Amino acid sequence: QVTFVESGGGLVQPGGSLRLSCTHSGNIFRIYSVGWYRQAPGKQHELVATVLPDGATVYGDSAKGRFSISRDNAKNTAYLQMTNLKPDDAAVYYCNLPLGRGVSEPWGQGTQVTVSS
Repeated sequence: QVTFVESGGGLVQPGGSLRLSCTHSGNIFRIYSVGWYRQAPGKQHELVATVLPDGATVYGDSAKGRFSISRDNAKNTAYLQMTNLKPDDAAVYYCNLPLGRGVSEPWGQGTQVTVSS
């Protein structure tokens, strides 16, 4: 089944940084926009940032000025560089292909980000 595999999460102190990666197993990666999403306990998935096929980027309000999304089409991989992390950023982070107001693929296992002192 085609999906994303996310990695790079972990425990970080407030103000710290992490770089997340997600790799897609199919051969369509390069022609689609890719989104980084997060889901905190008891909440719905939130779209954090999107990178378009040409590398243009769009950020949600929570990510502006602190997060940077990028992609490497040769590696079928997208990245999310997160800086100045806050406790509210704690969540499981996922990649997916945005489709309208939803997503087009099953969710992967995600990668856990914990922000705590």
